[in-house]
Amino acid sequence: MSGPYRLSYQFQNASNQASLRALLDRYVDVLWEPGSHKYNVTSFVGELDEILLGAEFSEFTDEMLDTLTSALRKRGNSNATINRKMAALSKLLKKAQKMGDIQSLPEFKRLKEKAGRIRFLEPEEENRLFAAISEKSELYGRFCIFLIDTGARLGEGIGLRWQDMNQDRVTFWLTKSGKSRSVPLTERAAAAIQASERRRRGPFTNIVQAKFRAAWNEAKQEVGLGAEPDVVPHILRHTCASRLVQGGIDIRRVQTWLGHQTLQMTMRYAHLASGDLDVCVPVLEHAARVKAG
Repeated sequence: MSGPYRLSYQFQNASNQASLRALLDRYVDVLWEPGSHKYNVTSFVGELDEILLGAEFSEFTDEMLDTLTSALRKRGNSNATINRKMAALSKLLKKAQKMGDIQSLPEFKRLKEKAGRIRFLEPEEENRLFAAISEKSELYGRFCIFLIDTGARLGEGIGLRWQDMNQDRVTFWLTKSGKSRSVPLTERAAAAIQASERRRRGPFTNIVQAKFRAAWNEAKQEVGLGAEPDVVPHILRHTCASRLVQGGIDIRRVQTWLGHQTLQMTMRYAHLASGDLDVCVPVLEHAARVKAG
């Protein structure tokens, strides 16, 4: 093999070898349900297979893992992005080992991630962006309203079915964590749903992610946000969480609302509740006066 990532792997059993692509084709439908996460996983593993030049193996070595990590870093991937890609790889390889396709695995160690600033939309930015998107598609405009007021991921919103709604709340069944969750609806989120055609399986099921993202990017450019890489559709979920925390909702409730598996994921928004600390100042000032007296 030649190229920037020269490989020289030795296999114990040359008759029982498979590439990452082959393993993905074999187990993708078993390990991941249909939706945006499955789409992302397919893209991740496809990229890793390309880095390994389609190499077939019967054991996955530390050398191979180091090759992937190094290559992803050279491509500009952050530790957080590498962790997501390696999580998908680990899940696939563990299944392959369990089924006897490969003999051994390296230890997957999570890379340390930086706690970056979370970007969210200000009300004025929301108004401008949503207006521009609505001009392109009334359906897309309503979809944005639904996402920002429920905190749903794109795949969760598109996958919503009419039977998943009960009066003033919706239940998301196809989630990233695999666990369902129900959230109540704001008036405008409920109106965004009800304006959809009932002849379809769900209010937003005819939305194609790629086309929606294309319309989003065009609108983003039009309203002067084109230079901001963090202004992607997922910012609507961040904005929902940020508004809940800023409004005084405790972090545990926000965790439940968003469907985060761990509280640590929700704690990224905790700094926005710093206004709650104002009540501490009078206590400290009183203590200082007592001491001075």
